[in-house]
Amino acid sequence: MTHVVVSGGGTGIGLAVAERFASSGAQVTILGRREAVLQRAAERIGAEPVVCDVADPAAVAAALPHLPETVDVLVNNAGGNTGFDEPQGTDGGSDPADGASPHGKELAELAASWRRNIEANLISAVLLTTAVRPRLASGGRVVTLGSIAARTGAASYGAAKAAIEAWTVDLAAELGPGGITANVVSPGLISGTEFFRGHLSDEREARLVAATATGRPGTTDDVAALIAFLASPEAGHITGQVLHVNGGAYLGR
Repeated sequence: MTHVVVSGGGTGIGLAVAERFASSGAQVTILGRREAVLQRAAERIGAEPVVCDVADPAAVAAALPHLPETVDVLVNNAGGNTGFDEPQGTDGGSDPADGASPHGKELAELAASWRRNIEANLISAVLLTTAVRPRLASGGRVVTLGSIAARTGAASYGAAKAAIEAWTVDLAAELGPGGITANVVSPGLISGTEFFRGHLSDEREARLVAATATGRPGTTDDVAALIAFLASPEAGHITGQVLHVNGGAYLGR
């Protein structure tokens, strides 16, 4: 039996990934902060739900007894752009409207905004991976969700996703002797997720689609299919890589 752990598995890409593994007969555990959302997803796909904020060290430690003793595939999917939940301008370091230099309060708010994105996207992956690392099976797989924003820019969100790429280089080297691979899957615009939280205008969506070579947004199944391949025996010599799923909007070469 293959044991798969997916963080942020209640919706969007995480749910699609969890459902793909569950449909193939794997035992899947999904983690997330929202109990009701997580429970509905688990019942729908036949997974085990574990309520946990993976950016919180204490919560990750408390969740460990509920995770599989052996983990064959770990998918670090939890995250997202926390800047969408904040007042416009908070996450960009923009100057005050009067053009004056920022004051201490504004700098403190900016620092807090950046920390939220780094914790939600980078620290969450580092904590969960570190916690389950002793349980990773020989030949296991770690896949972490990055973003096209790591290459195209998006303030603290893009910086956090770029840091995931750097961390994965070290992780791949550390895990490699055990036959365990570590890779980043980096999506562009993906439909069927909560990512934009209502902040994606029709005009911006049209621009993002126009930037692709395929003329369409990606789907959660597009991303899940790549992750499933990376988890397969055929992908055993692919590690430390960033694999892009963006229809050609960014060329990873």
